[in-house]
Amino acid sequence: MNIQSDITILDNLLALNLDISLWSARKKMMPEDLGGAELPPEDLASLGSKRIADPETLTIFGTLKSRAFSFIDRHGVRFMSGWAIPEDKAEMIVEKLIEIKSEFMKAKDDYLNDYEASLDAWINKHKEWAGIIKNSIVSSDYVRNRMNFRWQLYKVAPFMGESTAVTESGLAEEVTGLGNTLYDEVAQSADEIWKKVYMGKTTVTHKALSPLKTLHDKLVGLTFVEPHVAPVADIIQTALKRVNPKGNIVGSDLLMLQGLVCLLKDSENLILHSQKLIEGYGPATVLDALLENAKALPVDSVKEEPTKPVVNRNPEPILTAPNLKPVLPELPPVTTRINIPSMGLW
Repeated sequence: MNIQSDITILDNLLALNLDISLWSARKKMMPEDLGGAELPPEDLASLGSKRIADPETLTIFGTLKSRAFSFIDRHGVRFMSGWAIPEDKAEMIVEKLIEIKSEFMKAKDDYLNDYEASLDAWINKHKEWAGIIKNSIVSSDYVRNRMNFRWQLYKVAPFMGESTAVTESGLAEEVTGLGNTLYDEVAQSADEIWKKVYMGKTTVTHKALSPLKTLHDKLVGLTFVEPHVAPVADIIQTALKRVNPKGNIVGSDLLMLQGLVCLLKDSENLILHSQKLIEGYGPATVLDALLENAKALPVDSVKEEPTKPVVNRNPEPILTAPNLKPVLPELPPVTTRINIPSMGLW
């Protein structure tokens, strides 16, 4: 099911571009590095690269870059060359980026202060190949200029007109596809949640709710993107409220969450069921149908824990296959319609 977001959503979002550059500590291998060995012609094969510094000493920078990307992914949706983020979350997001940047810059200063000693240690570790390292060493200033942590935050507005520059800019295409991008990201996150948290489990702790809460918060912040987003957030919130707050999560509660995650990782099915909520169905009805559907799965689609007993365990089966796609039966409409915040967009 293809959905299209309206160009007016630009009024409620900011575009964020994260520009983090790292130094790879690699240089291209040269023929002279191999002592004049006979090599195949360049149109047949090319030499690889050599590490001129210890890669372990640079790991922290990749970690911090991944942390920054992961943080923005939890609150925004991929857009143009970066992310679209809710305008009302911009302050919080920038504060976190400042925090990560501070760690990055401190690690950079520490690395450069120890740069010469680190190079010596790397050369001593590979004495046999010291020559090919030494002939490619770069200065600390060179490294400094190639390690940066920056971002740009800006407002996007369409340029009105009928010129080729406007029609070929691609902005309208980026905006109209934003809803589909968001659902694809939800599906990808749900697939990771399924594999890491719920697949094959007969009992989980309340920590298993944390990634679902993160997904819920992301959707709440992006309800202006597309009208189906708010119902999806409602389904997740209703499921979280249903879970018994005491003890481990087992039995029907776990089965419901597993069914929910399976639904979330199937973007086509998810949009269809969010449409049911828009038409007047309640999130509780969707969850009830998910639970009944999961209970009705054939025996080879469920799995009992083989040997190890679980205290106070409800003996209901659990979903184990990562590709299960629950299909809800026709649901009877409810009389109370839900209110979806339109932000003036629909």
